[in-house]
Amino acid sequence: MQDTLRLISSYLPPKRLYSAAKIYLDYRLSLLLRRSIVNAHPPALMIEPTNICNLSCPLCPSGSGELKRARGMMDLQLFKDITDQVHKHIGMFILWNQGEPYLNPAFNQMVSYASSKGIYTMTSTNGSLEMNPDEIIDSGLNRIIFSLDGTKAESYEQYRIGGDFELVKRNIAELTRAKRNRASKTPHIVWQFILMSHNEDEIKEAREMAKQLGVDKLEFKTVQIYDKEDIAFLPSKHQFSRYKHSKDKFELKTKLLNRCRRLWTQPVINWDGELAICCYDKDLLFPIGNIRDHSFLSLWKSAKMNKIRRTILRSRKDIEICRNCGEGIVQKIKLRT
Repeated sequence: MQDTLRLISSYLPPKRLYSAAKIYLDYRLSLLLRRSIVNAHPPALMIEPTNICNLSCPLCPSGSGELKRARGMMDLQLFKDITDQVHKHIGMFILWNQGEPYLNPAFNQMVSYASSKGIYTMTSTNGSLEMNPDEIIDSGLNRIIFSLDGTKAESYEQYRIGGDFELVKRNIAELTRAKRNRASKTPHIVWQFILMSHNEDEIKEAREMAKQLGVDKLEFKTVQIYDKEDIAFLPSKHQFSRYKHSKDKFELKTKLLNRCRRLWTQPVINWDGELAICCYDKDLLFPIGNIRDHSFLSLWKSAKMNKIRRTILRSRKDIEICRNCGEGIVQKIKLRT
């Protein structure tokens, strides 16, 4: 509840509240009229600190080496420039995309700068690197998601290739301990567990381990696959998957609708300043422009963005990256500890 209240409070400044309300109305009108209407900033912005990763997860474009974009890290000045442009209107920064955020040496400084502007900050980490809990707390980070897909090293290492199970557990435990010792309310600590065929029977054990680690929330997430060779990762239990599948075919359970809130509410700025339409455009197939050369608002309301929005509203299936998108249909089992 406290985490939710902190998120809500980040939207109390009048300009942020107006933008959030206005873009919501714009989205509803766009659905009704089947044309792109955008007259305000999005409520949230995803910013990619880096697309480099220290793991080799087989279903991740970055970890598997299939990501086609150039690799690199966002510099602190670019992050500050972005923040200075949008902080009066945007209340939340989602600080990840492809890659491991904490590999960027300036990451805690980025969080601190955004926090100083009253922006709600959240990140997602594999936790398989040395982390300083006091620096995380001091940065002002509001929420941190740890990816830990298993309750024992054997199951964890089947997917998180190159990861260190004990190190992730230690990082979580040390952060929860530091929060407690310092009587800090932040960050809100989430353990995210992707359900796959090799770990779907560990839910009970995960609940117990979550209590031992002291996390604020345990969240089970469905796995995303890309081709028929990946079907082996899908859980056997129907309720744990976003797909219906056979041995060599799979498809999303739910019909693909001609709508997507992300195109109105959550754009992405990649590490090099390129604006992406959403986090599913991993290889920047739809380049909009670079924040170094144009203002955020001009890119957000540009003809290129509006063309994509119109396509989404009329025939979303025509956009290949949308055909395997979990927007609006991803099934999760969330357990508070």
